[in-house]
Amino acid sequence: MSSFREQRFPRARASARAVRQFVGDTLAGWGVSDRWDDMRLCASEMAANAVLHGAPPGREFSVRLTREGEGMWIEVRDSGPGRPVPWRPGSEAERGRGLWLVGVLADEFEVREEVVGKTVRAGFKVARE
Repeated sequence: MSSFREQRFPRARASARAVRQFVGDTLAGWGVSDRWDDMRLCASEMAANAVLHGAPPGREFSVRLTREGEGMWIEVRDSGPGRPVPWRPGSEAERGRGLWLVGVLADEFEVREEVVGKTVRAGFKVARE
């Protein structure tokens, strides 16, 4: 059996924190504690990327969590153009590690192009509680 929860967020810097809270509250409500920190961090990194590079001014982005047995998916969808590319910046770089970090922490990571915009997905295997 699968469960999901979805919420929209404004294109604002404070949304990354709000997304972390949304994910934490959802996971707690579902009784999921395994990999809690990884999932919250990845969600906030994907949200920050949507705010900085994805969602056009005046638009929102959405975050969807789906639980399917021992799998959790976090999806961040925006309506902006372009396809994000994870890359590992050098040690002196002050930014640019977000999607690289998501790719390292998540068990699965993908970017899907949509008719309008794109969806960035991170999948996690979690222990059954």
